[in-house]
Amino acid sequence: MLTTLACEATIKSVHHALHSGAATCRDIVSSFLARIEALNPAVNAIITLNPDALQIADDLDIRLRAGNTTGMLFCIPILLKDSFDAVPMHTTGGSLALARVKPPVDGPVVTAFRNEGAVILGKTNLHEMALEGISVSSLGGQTINPYDSTRTPGGSSGGTGAAIAVSFAVFGTGTDTMNSLRSPASANNLVSVRPTRGLVSRSGVIPVSHVQDTVGPIARTIDDLAVALSVMASAGNDPSDNYTLSVPASERDKDYSVQLRAGSLEGLRIGALDGFWNHTKSDETTPVNEAMHDTLEFLRTQGVHVVNITDAVYDAVHIGATLDVQKYEYRELLDKYLSSTHLTGDGPHSFEDLYTSKEFLVLPYQAVFIQRAFHSSTSNGSYQRALRGIEALSQTLMTTFESNNLDAVVYPEQKNLVVRLGSPSQAGRNGILAALTGHPVVTIPAGFSDPSEEAPDGVPIGMEILGLPFSESKLLQIAWHITHRRPLRRPPSSFKASFESLNFGTVPTIHPQKDNILPVYHIGNLS
Repeated sequence: MLTTLACEATIKSVHHALHSGAATCRDIVSSFLARIEALNPAVNAIITLNPDALQIADDLDIRLRAGNTTGMLFCIPILLKDSFDAVPMHTTGGSLALARVKPPVDGPVVTAFRNEGAVILGKTNLHEMALEGISVSSLGGQTINPYDSTRTPGGSSGGTGAAIAVSFAVFGTGTDTMNSLRSPASANNLVSVRPTRGLVSRSGVIPVSHVQDTVGPIARTIDDLAVALSVMASAGNDPSDNYTLSVPASERDKDYSVQLRAGSLEGLRIGALDGFWNHTKSDETTPVNEAMHDTLEFLRTQGVHVVNITDAVYDAVHIGATLDVQKYEYRELLDKYLSSTHLTGDGPHSFEDLYTSKEFLVLPYQAVFIQRAFHSSTSNGSYQRALRGIEALSQTLMTTFESNNLDAVVYPEQKNLVVRLGSPSQAGRNGILAALTGHPVVTIPAGFSDPSEEAPDGVPIGMEILGLPFSESKLLQIAWHITHRRPLRRPPSSFKASFESLNFGTVPTIHPQKDNILPVYHIGNLS
């Protein structure tokens, strides 16, 4: 039993195994570590493991024997995107330049996880510094989509997405500046939540954008997602992140798992943002359109009134091209993070140090972005115009909700299937609307493309459900009812392996795989 305990495990199933006496915490953690040791070479999702993981499990077993199992995440194995500060591991952002940088303290969200009894197994790969969506880095190499080894896992939190898809942990964390929680959830048949701006502290996480950054969980079930969000939000108001200071206490103290089964789909009014579809027919877009069509038809059968929203303003490409403010904010935020006195070790102390080090990954998109960031700042007049445009977009979105009496709006996370390995960027994503307005989004599976030789299960397709600020409870309820009435989660068949022959009790060694980089990528050349 213990050898397969990790596969598709949930918080509830782990706690049942503990409280029934079927497994100890060490058994559970060892089962996950064994799975990582066996399967990580095929997906390359893990950058490093926590050397304290088994000791933490042993300490929790002492508590278990004493009957002290308090904590929503008692002995729940989790993974962190390698942009979260967590002792004793390095925080690298996937960059060779940061491979020796180590924080001596946890970030607030990591502290909240530990306070609730979670076991942090390690760190996941990401698209370097979270600047794109194909999940390749100079330190971690290329992460592979477990449903189709010729495709990327989405990103930038693609390491977390691939890891949770193949059950390397119960859930994991990601960041989201444009699409980076929702893209891996969509591409790996998972669920995620991008919280309302300010609900979760972003301190202790490598930053990109003050306006657009957020952090959140990626999981296999809505039940686990709700618990994870509750713990992350409990980190509280953070003087280092002023957006958190305006969050009502009633939102901060919620347990999002309590009311999941409340409410109903019947009678809901949900808008479908027509401008976020690509209606042209192709091998890459048609499967998405068909999956979304089937999903909307399912909602109608459940008594949902689907409202077609055709306003021209909802054009993800145009919104991103005109209002994205990352390039204005990135350099100053990274300077502040890297110059922080809490970081130790030999590494860059500024944006300029990092991007003149020749120890970072360069893709065509990133090269242009970094060059712009060298010369852009928040004092730029274009930045102020973009902020005014974001405010107007936010007001328009609120008007759309009010004038149509909507409970939520939906659209495909990505207009096309997740892109193939070697693609220059993750084209077709729709995450920009929530990123700019700060509205919450829950992402759920919407279907699969047809099976093929490369993708025996088909390629996963995800749908975003966007709501009004601080409507996480409603969105999670909607997502819970959809995913329980129309269950689409299935593990990648290529990874349904047996583990009877594996040895337990030791922590496998996962080394950064800096040689696992596709030939089209190169290190440290911005010319």
